[in-house]
Amino acid sequence: MTEKKWAFEDFEVGTVIDLGSKHVTAQEIIAFASEFDAQPMHLDEEAGKASILGGLGASGWHTCSMFMKMMCDAFLLDSTSQGSPGLDYVRWKKPVLAGDTLTGTSTITAKRESASRPTLGFVTVTHELKNQDGEVVAELQNMGMFLKRNAGAAA
Repeated sequence: MTEKKWAFEDFEVGTVIDLGSKHVTAQEIIAFASEFDAQPMHLDEEAGKASILGGLGASGWHTCSMFMKMMCDAFLLDSTSQGSPGLDYVRWKKPVLAGDTLTGTSTITAKRESASRPTLGFVTVTHELKNQDGEVVAELQNMGMFLKRNAGAAA
């Protein structure tokens, strides 16, 4: 098995990880909403314009899903991730509209070794997504569980 780039030891408090960018299309907003959040402002351009969103807007849950894909591509899929016990918070700050291009960062804010599992550590990460105008559209924070680099030898 190939060694993963990101193990618990590699996450240092203060490190900022670039999540790259994601262009948001009307088709994907409608497809996601049709299956998971069928509110009119997520399904129809005119309903979106008539709402406080001001246009066809992605569901907040779609925004979270796009963020998750960006995070997976940026570092999670090349890590020793063991999942997460949950989110501390999600804040949807501005609508994500069809045609927006999202960029994101993940900042390591804390880390600690597991008291009960010597091969595991916990990493707290604060995330921010911005649109093409530099406006913050979403803020999230969670704790991730990562194996230590030598976990295979210790197991």
